[in-house]
Amino acid sequence: LRTWDGRSQVHEPVDRNLRQAFSELDRLADKLSVGDAVVERAAYIYRQALEKGLVRGRSISALIAASLYAACRETETPRTLKDVSAASNIKKKDIARCYRLLVRELEKKMPVADPLKTVSRIASAAGLSEKTKRRALDIITRTKQSLSSAGKDPMGLAAAALYVSCVLEGENKTQKDVAEAAGVTEVTIRNRYKGLRNVLTPEELKVVE
Repeated sequence: LRTWDGRSQVHEPVDRNLRQAFSELDRLADKLSVGDAVVERAAYIYRQALEKGLVRGRSISALIAASLYAACRETETPRTLKDVSAASNIKKKDIARCYRLLVRELEKKMPVADPLKTVSRIASAAGLSEKTKRRALDIITRTKQSLSSAGKDPMGLAAAALYVSCVLEGENKTQKDVAEAAGVTEVTIRNRYKGLRNVLTPEELKVVE
């Protein structure tokens, strides 16, 4: 009995840690409207981190937020670091630091997110028309064919394509409107636009510039 009692005491801090972490995970998942597959993946990543001793001396909340962000990346669920930061009330840089730790220590290979998949979410958040969304999808398809978007931030690329499409379709939205919907800065949109210029037609360039 004494041995059993000793074992349960050893496991107690771990169980308490997991209870706290998973309670926070449920709250974040609810706020970010992510599915069960993402939640299960995040829980698995957090357990791995706990087993490797990565939680010791670090904020449980920041690590579970980073685990959820990693799960979104792995499942290609379009949620930005800014989304997770806003839902968790934890600074972006703190979540990013924990995310980099998880990727490095757990030797994760993250898939590169597809900007085509992020267009719908940004368009919906910014209240853009279907016509503008279709135009943005067409522009991104062209960038993929030309390889000019290789390695670029998919959220920034999608936001830039949507802003250009707003101008081309005469939709009255500012860079700031689109940037806020995408969780990126206006500077990011301007920088990503430079990569889009070479796939726009002369007629499109006349309107945009």
